[in-house]
Amino acid sequence: MQRENLLVINPGSTSTKVAVFRNMENILQKNLNHSTEELAKYEKITDQFQYRQEMILEWLKEEKIEVESLAAVVGRGGLLKPMPGGTYKVTDAMIEDLKIGVQGEHASNLGGIIAKGIADSQGIPSFIVDPVAVDEFEDIARVSGLPELPRRSLVHALNTKAVARRAAKDMGKTLEEVNFIVAHLGGGISISPVEKGRIIDTNNANDAGPFSPERAGTVPVGALIKLCYSGKYTQAEIKKMTVGKAGFVGYLGTNDARDVIKMIENGDKKAELVFDAMTYQIAKEIGAVATVLSGKVDAILLTGGIAYSNLLCEKISKRVQFIAPVKLYPGEDEMLALAEGSQRVLNGEEEAKIYENEVK
Repeated sequence: MQRENLLVINPGSTSTKVAVFRNMENILQKNLNHSTEELAKYEKITDQFQYRQEMILEWLKEEKIEVESLAAVVGRGGLLKPMPGGTYKVTDAMIEDLKIGVQGEHASNLGGIIAKGIADSQGIPSFIVDPVAVDEFEDIARVSGLPELPRRSLVHALNTKAVARRAAKDMGKTLEEVNFIVAHLGGGISISPVEKGRIIDTNNANDAGPFSPERAGTVPVGALIKLCYSGKYTQAEIKKMTVGKAGFVGYLGTNDARDVIKMIENGDKKAELVFDAMTYQIAKEIGAVATVLSGKVDAILLTGGIAYSNLLCEKISKRVQFIAPVKLYPGEDEMLALAEGSQRVLNGEEEAKIYENEVK
């Protein structure tokens, strides 16, 4: 049987998104849902490996996709040690770090584990692509101003890198020939200067940068300290206040930008002010990171779920188009990005990196 299919696995907290690509066409995709009762049986997230793997194999069987038809399996990368971007071969050393959770437990840690489990049974390669742990910071970007709190690279690396590649191709150039500012606009917002393919700085969307539909972004430090020690809130409540109940949720009671736009259309002035403030902060952050690239910016790329909003993109563009042309790549097609990364290796366009050789 000809091995012409690529299996893509993207585990989430309560579901596993799976897809089969053939000649880079997504021919099948499904969300395999997991009940809280079923998941409660497992002490650690990575203990769910066998259960989720069997569900995937059963799905392939139902769809009449033979495992013998797979050329490779690619999974979403997890919270590994800090590492450069790229497509990585899943190795035993990587599996060990995914299982122990070197930077924390997360459902995405299962991506590489399941990919290798299925691939090894067929003697085919398994990969991960641009995990959240991607760290390509220059040393200067790590200095925060407080020695106890170095800046860390936690970024929407998979989508940021994939969009940068597509934009470079659209411009008739290679990724290594261009500099971009990539604004990932979703539940969290990260603004990243991408210099010749490397994400050399970014804001951690959980605790800095523009506020987003549900996160506070950068807030006044002194006032936050007073809030923490006011005696009114627990640590967990403060954390939820800044990530989950902030931004649109805090001001307007919704995390859906579409709801906010409807409020504006109905004449809600508060909604208009908050929406404008978010676009203002996004534009301001784009302007700030343009200095990281010394103003040498080939394009500003707006991507992520809320980049589907024409109103939002127009407001941002008006403020930043003097820096560079603004190009729109709305949405976040993680499955395609994972497929593209592994296909580049299979086609010989690039060599798969080895995790243990790349981390310190």
